[in-house]
Order: sequence, then C-alpha cells, then structure tokens
Amino acid sequence: MRRSSWKIRILIGLAIVAFAFFRKCANTEENPYTGKEQAISLTTEEEIAIGLQSAPQMAQEYGGLYADDRLQAYVDMVGQKLVDNTMARETPYQYDFHLLADQETINAFALPGGQIFITYALLSKLDTEDQLAGVLGHEVGHVLGRHSAERIANSEFWQTLSQGASVGADAGGLVAGIGQNVLLGNGRDDELESDDLGIRFMIKAGYDPYEMIAVMEILKAAAGPSRAPEFQSTHPDPDNRIEKIKESIKKYGG
Repeated sequence: MRRSSWKIRILIGLAIVAFAFFRKCANTEENPYTGKEQAISLTTEEEIAIGLQSAPQMAQEYGGLYADDRLQAYVDMVGQKLVDNTMARETPYQYDFHLLADQETINAFALPGGQIFITYALLSKLDTEDQLAGVLGHEVGHVLGRHSAERIANSEFWQTLSQGASVGADAGGLVAGIGQNVLLGNGRDDELESDDLGIRFMIKAGYDPYEMIAVMEILKAAAGPSRAPEFQSTHPDPDNRIEKIKESIKKYGG
C-alpha cells in the first residue's frame, strides 16, 4: 500500500512538472521589439495595469515624488524625447517618468508597461542631459524588453516546478533554489540588453552615447571599493558594462 502511494505521488509530481513545461512552451513568443524568444504569460494590457497599480506604492517606498515641478518637467522632457524619436513610440505602452524624493538611494528602475522611476539621489549625480537620457533610455529598454513580464512568467514556472518536485520527491527546495539562480542570471542579461537598447535610443534621439560610459563611472564611484563581485549581483559590474556599451556604440554607429 505504501509503495502504491509512493508511485501515485511520483505520477502526480511528474504531471505537474510536465504541465509547467507545457505552459512555458505555450507562452513562448518572439518579442517584436528585440527579436528575442521569451516565455511571457501577460498581455501588454496586463503589464500596463500592473505597472499603474504598483507605481504609487513604489513611489511611497522611496519617500514619494520629489516636490520640484521644474526638475520633474526636465525628467519628463528627456524621457518623452527618447520615446518620440525611437521605436518606443510605436508600442502600446504608457510611458510615465517619475522623479522620486529619495536623496540617499542612487537608483532608477522600470515597472512593466512603462512606469519609469529615477531617484533624486541619482539625478543629482548626473552632469548632463545626455547622461539622464542614458539612464532613462536604459529603463525604457527594460520596458520594451518585457523583462518584468518575463521574470513573472519564470517565477510562475519555477513555483509550479517546485510544487511538482515537492509532491514527487520532496525536492522542492532544491528546484526552487535553481529557479532563483536562473532568475538572477537572467537579470544580468536583462541589464546588458537594456544597456544596448538604451544606447540605440540615445543615438536615435540625438544624444551622445559616450555619456552612458560616464554614467557607469558615476555608478562605480557611488558604490565605492566595497562593490560586490559581479556574480553576487543582479547587475553586471560597471567595468564589464562599459565594454559592452562601447560595443553597442560601435554597432549603432554612434
């Protein structure tokens, strides 16, 4: 009886694992903006809805919006120039650029669907409009790369796979750990792809792409000598990003 129960658990576990792989394959599609094959479980409308719903809470976590209409208008102007002069204008996404009040955390990020944020701490480190365009162009690249949507699909895949392994062999923790490592690795690839797209957008919008190298130097200086090794971070090391950025500049003729 015990052996029969064990076989049933194995079969159920295998069925769940098979379902996870089937669903991932069924959701695989080519990104029309990057040409990359991705497993995406969200529609563009759902991405936009998630971004709009999450934006207020995200802003609150960084102290709210920075109370300076002039600086916000500056960020809006640069962001809109990038959108208007690149393939971003042809997408269904709703682009909004938010200047966050946080004066300590040097950061910029994008939510799915076009909600883009930059902290005042990072903006205050930038010396030129071109550097701001580099930061915002990188974040627009995340939106067009559908990186958040891809991570959501990957997370769903690994959660389902972990459930199947737990039922079949009580190995859910191991599988979940593998999933986390994969997600971190994809994060580094996402950053490099967004750097490449950001350079392309900067050139199309008339900005100096070499200023993105200056942004990397700013980020490196801000991190200081205690910067974590690349393999411990979801972001590539700034020095490695600089080499890839140079390659992108050469590729796009900047």
